[in-house]
Amino acid sequence: MTIGARVLKTGMAVALAMYLSGLLGFPSPIIAAVAAIFTIQPSISRSWQQVTDQLQTNFLGAMVAIAAVKLLGQTPLAVGFVCVIVILISIRLHMESSIGLTLVTVVAVMEANEQGWLFAVQRFSMVLSGMGAAFVVNALIFPPRPRKQFIAQVHEAYGQLSLLLRMAISNEMKEDVHRRETENLHQTLRKLQERYLLFEEERSLLPRRKLARARQLVLSKQLIKVLSQGVDLLDVVEEHYFSAPRAGEWAQRLDQQIEELTKYHEQLLLKLEGKMKPHASIEPEEEREARLIKQLTDYLQEDPGENKRLVFVASSMLEYAYHLRRLDRISDQVLQREESDAVGIE
Repeated sequence: MTIGARVLKTGMAVALAMYLSGLLGFPSPIIAAVAAIFTIQPSISRSWQQVTDQLQTNFLGAMVAIAAVKLLGQTPLAVGFVCVIVILISIRLHMESSIGLTLVTVVAVMEANEQGWLFAVQRFSMVLSGMGAAFVVNALIFPPRPRKQFIAQVHEAYGQLSLLLRMAISNEMKEDVHRRETENLHQTLRKLQERYLLFEEERSLLPRRKLARARQLVLSKQLIKVLSQGVDLLDVVEEHYFSAPRAGEWAQRLDQQIEELTKYHEQLLLKLEGKMKPHASIEPEEEREARLIKQLTDYLQEDPGENKRLVFVASSMLEYAYHLRRLDRISDQVLQREESDAVGIE
């Protein structure tokens, strides 16, 4: 079990919130600590968005709570009714993520309101101190690096995909191991999609950085597309190849083609890391793919109905190759622009 940066930062944010509560003379640090827990997010952009949403909904919730105490009293039914109203308002404002902390504010303010306005304002200030502590910790301590984490997960997903693709046709992997590795690959892809969303939410203030970031987003999206297409190829092989009559005759040819494509995929990732020699020729020969298509076409003419399952496999393989080549072109464009920008800065 590993302790991630977000886990550590949550603990630090809670500690800082409790310290501030004592420094500011608040009667209890609990509300500030709860606010800090709700505010910690996996990216600075999302954390800032959370703070702005929380400020709006918490202020609105506090006002509704104060008004409700004057009109309805401080009964449990009144508190429950106000919570329902605040939830509906938050949903209406598309700020569902702030509902939890807003309800904490509502209950705290209504519980303290009979002791006077100053006490209610103090409770609201406790919430603000916890939010501020969480944002400062998230921004200054181990600040999130969505791009770096995204690339690391791309390599992790490729490693899992490469292992499965290289053994897809030969079918040498044990059933339980294959199932487990496939589940891990799908889980990694889901995490990759989530990481891409975090990267997409990041904002740049400088125009030059905005353009560079836009190029990186296009590249990142294609990286995910290539991995997803590789997973689709795995699924097609599993569903159609082994059910095709006389599939064994094609095992070596298909296996060699997949081997070449996985090697191409690996070399593209190395090129993006700057580990390949400039102008190195890594693209597979399209003539081999053309020969494979012609051989398969001739084979299908013998019995189109029985052999069409191999068409699905070949089609998925060619689409994987197409998206790899598209990734290659996008990579070249991004790397060239980055070199141009670096020269311009110098």
